[in-house]
Amino acid sequence: MRATMILAPALAAALAGFGGQSMPRLAAAPAAASDPGREVLDFERDMEAAVVRGDVAFLDRACTPDFSFTHGDGWTTGGQPLRVENKAQWLASVGKAPYAFRNLESVQVELHGDIAITYGRYRARNKAGEPGRTDFTVWFERVYTKRAGRWQYVSHRTVHGPTYAPAQSPVNR
Repeated sequence: MRATMILAPALAAALAGFGGQSMPRLAAAPAAASDPGREVLDFERDMEAAVVRGDVAFLDRACTPDFSFTHGDGWTTGGQPLRVENKAQWLASVGKAPYAFRNLESVQVELHGDIAITYGRYRARNKAGEPGRTDFTVWFERVYTKRAGRWQYVSHRTVHGPTYAPAQSPVNR
């Protein structure tokens, strides 16, 4: 009670000191710092959508000049991958828009400053193909780098797959 009696007159005096002027406003809190992990995952999602659309212009900007894409997991047991594509080869492949869908699942991101590594799985369906070989999953590891303030795709490496499955829904399960 005593504190209230002392503080109330002090507060009234302080307010009176503004002589009817409005109270000074506190500066707005700075916007929350961006979440680099979320940026990378959003970029990866946008990139996958571009792959399905066959959007070579977007993917050309998204990939570094030294981009590489390693298909197949044969290399994980001492064998050869199905194929390794450089940027031009990969863009030529995705430019044909061969996918009905490619949905990311279980993706995690590991950050190292301006380097990001993602790992997870995508489920996909080719628009055409041999019966029983249109729907598949791929477990992957990818590398991204932030250059000139934006994330770029450096490398994809399949770590398991492709594993073919019966036809599936395009919705993530």
